[in-house]
Order: sequence, then C-alpha cells, then structure tokens
Amino acid sequence: MRSILEAADAGVVAPTRVLLLPAAYCTPEDFLREGFARAARERHLPVDLVFVELKLQHLTDRTILRRLRHEIVLPARASGCRSIWLGGISLGGFIAMAYAARFTREVDGLCLLAPYLGNHIVVGEIERARGLDGWTPGHLAEDDDERRIWQFIKEQRDRTSPRPAPELHLGFGSEDRFADSHRLLAAALAPDSVDVVPGGHEWPAWRQLWENFLDTRFPANHA
Repeated sequence: MRSILEAADAGVVAPTRVLLLPAAYCTPEDFLREGFARAARERHLPVDLVFVELKLQHLTDRTILRRLRHEIVLPARASGCRSIWLGGISLGGFIAMAYAARFTREVDGLCLLAPYLGNHIVVGEIERARGLDGWTPGHLAEDDDERRIWQFIKEQRDRTSPRPAPELHLGFGSEDRFADSHRLLAAALAPDSVDVVPGGHEWPAWRQLWENFLDTRFPANHA
C-alpha cells in the first residue's frame, strides 16, 4: 500500500505512530495539504504520522485489511513503535474500526473522525433496540463488516478481560450527514472520548477535530 511517513524526528522511530486512512476519493497528499502533519509538528509531538492510500480495488476484493496489516501495521510495530493508533476519516474510519474488530490486540487506540458507521438498516436495528445494550447482532456473515464493527464496540464496552481495550476517540461535526450514527456511537463511549465541533462532513471540521485530538490525547510541548 502506498503511504507517506511524516516522522517527528528524521532517522528516529518515535514511541507513538498514528496511521491515518483517508475518506473516499481522498489521498494521502490531502492530509498534507490540509495541515495534518503541520499541526503535529507545530506542537512538537513525539509522534510519527503515516498517511495511507485506500484503493477501491482493495476494498472490492476484500484484501484491504490483510494489506493494511502486513504492509502498514505490523511493520510499524516491528520498527520499534510502542504505541500504534489507527484512524481515519469517513470511509477511512470505517476501515480502521473493521481492522480493530478483527485484530484488536494490534492497535492501542482508534482515532475516528466523522467515521462511516454502516447503512441505515444496521443503524436502525440499534436505534430500535434502544442502543447497543439491547442490540444483538446474531450470527455474522464473513463479509458483514458493518454489524461486526458495532459488535466490536459492544464487546469492548462490556469487556472483562484484564488487558485494556484500545483507547477510542470519536470526533464529528454537529451538522455532519452521518451525525445520527455518530451520536449513537457516542452514547456508548465515555464523554471525554467524544468531540463535537460545528460543521459538516468536510475538511474544515476534520482539521479542527484533528487538532483537538492532538491537544487532548498527546502531551503537548509547544515551543
């Protein structure tokens, strides 16, 4: 998979790496154009960033998670990263959640900015069940990624394992076209894991959400 590494310190592996997947029809370069790397560098954070390309063919042939694992996530861990966050915008956020649902132990956190969370049928099931507590997905087909990500959230909230679940950060614009599903997910999370800003499903809102995420999740060291 094509990706762009923006290192905090050239030639040194930072203790934390954030792997970001773009929205549909966006590219890794869009993250750079919109100032995502610049925001991290201005804060002097010891965080490496990797902006990953999503190709339609890898979605349609269902190789996206395998490629993401073997070409991006596992090499990041092997390089010496102690903490790996996986995240993305819209479709990228959906892929990040699908990955975490299948390979939960391989990521330390999820940064979901205006994520796509499934079609209205799945979201409607959860709404009619009055939330995740009352929702039961039943048997999941191998390709039922939409219900699988909601099952993942339900299981993480009910988790009794001594190993902590990945930290999850959700950010979205108050006028986002997916805001109803975002609020459904937000209801299952701790309030300090949710960030809502004015705006819709667009870069100005996503930029603000990213900057807020950096300020709240990583120790700042402004010069």
